[in-house]
Amino acid sequence: MQDQLERLPVPAKPPMSKPAVSYRLPEPLAELLSKLPPYPASWLFVQGLNRLLAPQLPDDVRRSLEGRSLRLRLLDAGIAFDFEWQGTVFVAERYVDVPDLCIAASVHDLMLLARRQEDPDTLFFSRRLSLEGDTELGLLFKNTLDAIELPPFDLQALGPRRVLAHLRDRGAREG
Repeated sequence: MQDQLERLPVPAKPPMSKPAVSYRLPEPLAELLSKLPPYPASWLFVQGLNRLLAPQLPDDVRRSLEGRSLRLRLLDAGIAFDFEWQGTVFVAERYVDVPDLCIAASVHDLMLLARRQEDPDTLFFSRRLSLEGDTELGLLFKNTLDAIELPPFDLQALGPRRVLAHLRDRGAREG
């Protein structure tokens, strides 16, 4: 019997596919970020969203987002941002028990999405991006990001001086 087993052909190994690389934040940085209070962090996050994304949203998407609670979870940072669309801007929310849509991924994978170096479908099917909650809202989110022309993500656009100038200009227009 052993002799017969040794003569059986060895199945060919499947071709090696490119492994999914997902970088994680260094543990000390992740631990520090996870200790940040959620509301101020959400407020800062929506300032960036309002600067980069809000002006690009079509009116039908704005209407569909109105009053819907969203959460972005940075898995490796241990932090989440709760926010919603109100009128013409994203607004930070205090903790929401169960948001309408929760988007979760590592910081690295979200940066790849923002820079258009990876598409949401690839990350979703490789289980590096998760969408939980309202499926229709998740598809709206995904399709909207795919459809709008965003410049490559530029961290300089979120620099304190630029964000403060944007807030000052917006306050002057509204005031």
